[in-house]
Amino acid sequence: MIIAPSVLTADLSDLASDCQEALDSGLNWLHLDVMDGNFVPNLTFGPPVIRSLRNALGPEAIFDAHLMIENAEESFQQYIDAGCNHLSIHVEAVKHLHRAVTAIRQGGATVGVVLNPGTPVEAALEVLEELDLVLVMSVNPGFGGQSFISSVEHKIRALSKAIDAQVAAGGRPVQIQVDGGVKSHNIAMLREWGVSNCVVGSGLFNDKATVAENLAIIHEALQ
Repeated sequence: MIIAPSVLTADLSDLASDCQEALDSGLNWLHLDVMDGNFVPNLTFGPPVIRSLRNALGPEAIFDAHLMIENAEESFQQYIDAGCNHLSIHVEAVKHLHRAVTAIRQGGATVGVVLNPGTPVEAALEVLEELDLVLVMSVNPGFGGQSFISSVEHKIRALSKAIDAQVAAGGRPVQIQVDGGVKSHNIAMLREWGVSNCVVGSGLFNDKATVAENLAIIHEALQ
């Protein structure tokens, strides 16, 4: 299981230090929630902050950017140039999904498609052979602190079955990532459903324990 800390729940006034703490604990993915105030109500950060974070942390960390933005088709290269290794885009936020996916790969990043709770799984299946990852939102995007939506199980299981069939036919392996309400009490369940990558926010970055201590709890739950 890949654990991808959501940096939005870190101390944004000292973001590089919190992210370095996550890397020092043995994690190498960092999940960057990019919000534009249009596709989702909130506004977070963009390429300048990501570039500064990359400069502070060096080349080893995998920057996993979740683009909750309406102009991803026009601006994706800015995020790659700022240091992102992976970009995930929303089905509803682009006009031509296949073209956007292939353009991101040609631009130098791995690519994923995001399924909101109300987005049919078929949207990802149509472009599955072009993807590296499918991000299943288990909350509605744009706000933290929401409860896990358990009805995404059928979507995850359908994706897992389709990915297994694709790999068996010699096709590309695809990660299933889940974001929203992932904690130690449900992460083992997600792995059983077929999830291989989990975004964890307040379960890692909080004032109750260090990232390493919280990560140990998650690893214990997985065992």
